Amino acid sequence: MNTNQFTRRGAVFLITAAFTLPTFAQTATSERPLRVILPISAGSGVDGIARAASQALGKALGQPVVIDNLPGAGGITGAAALANAAPDGNTIGILSNNHVINPSVYKKIPYDTVNDFTIISVVGSTPLVLVVNPNRVAAKNAQELIALLKTKPEAYNYASSGNGTILQLGLASFLDMSGTQAHHIPYKGTGPMITDLIGGQVDFGFVALPAVAAHIKSGALRAIGVGSRARAAAAPDIATIAEQGLPGFESEGWFTVAAPAKLPPAQVKRLHDAIITAFNAPDVKEAMVKQGNTIRPLSPDASSAYMRSEMAKYADLVKKSGVTVE
Repeated sequence: MNTNQFTRRGAVFLITAAFTLPTFAQTATSERPLRVILPISAGSGVDGIARAASQALGKALGQPVVIDNLPGAGGITGAAALANAAPDGNTIGILSNNHVINPSVYKKIPYDTVNDFTIISVVGSTPLVLVVNPNRVAAKNAQELIALLKTKPEAYNYASSGNGTILQLGLASFLDMSGTQAHHIPYKGTGPMITDLIGGQVDFGFVALPAVAAHIKSGALRAIGVGSRARAAAAPDIATIAEQGLPGFESEGWFTVAAPAKLPPAQVKRLHDAIITAFNAPDVKEAMVKQGNTIRPLSPDASSAYMRSEMAKYADLVKKSGVTVE
């Protein structure tokens, strides 16, 4: 697929890196752009991470980078495109928790979640924050929100980026642990979800902190609490939900770089090395700190093991919470 096709679809962000590494310029891969598939919409936390690192990644690889947002079905649309791509080192994808959640919430998926992908690296994690529309929800912290939901159990609704996504599961866990109820409104991606949260079409929701930090600062949204174990370095004034009366609560997002199955070991090493280089670039490190992300790239083997363990964890969580695709 050429870059003109991407541009017509309106889902392209093209950064042409200078061919400063002659050894790469002589390889077949450097003659084509690296396609980075994001199974999420523009405006999400992972989207911000990918765009912040794309120029450094292109420089490390010696080839231009094209970001291709393919949201839909909780990430299945983009993951399927990645699984079906040629394993030549010119197509990678950035997957999130949703990738290992989907087998537990969808009856049928058009690929094998484990065997149809080559895992390059689990790169890091990003904090999720529970936010409310301040014009519709008076609560200023988790205990006030819980009290409000208990007082009017049928009055409020919450948004997510789709049925069965980590953002829905995070809220489902919050409601379950707090003994409260709210109506679920699924969206086709984080971008439209945030738009309606700000507009007041929905009352509250979990979302990646980087995607809403500016809206929290402006007052368009109010932060109730972060889902990670510790407060986010980028927003230390936002208390964790666990410290607000729900001990043990934890919900955060992670992201991993993957490629189609059967990617040659030399290409796995090439991409893994480039990822390490890109995320160590000063400007990328600064962007990750500002966004609140924690960057700790794992080896391919450690990444694969981690994702298998996460799949088992979420299978138990989905069963316990009763989350299903509507």
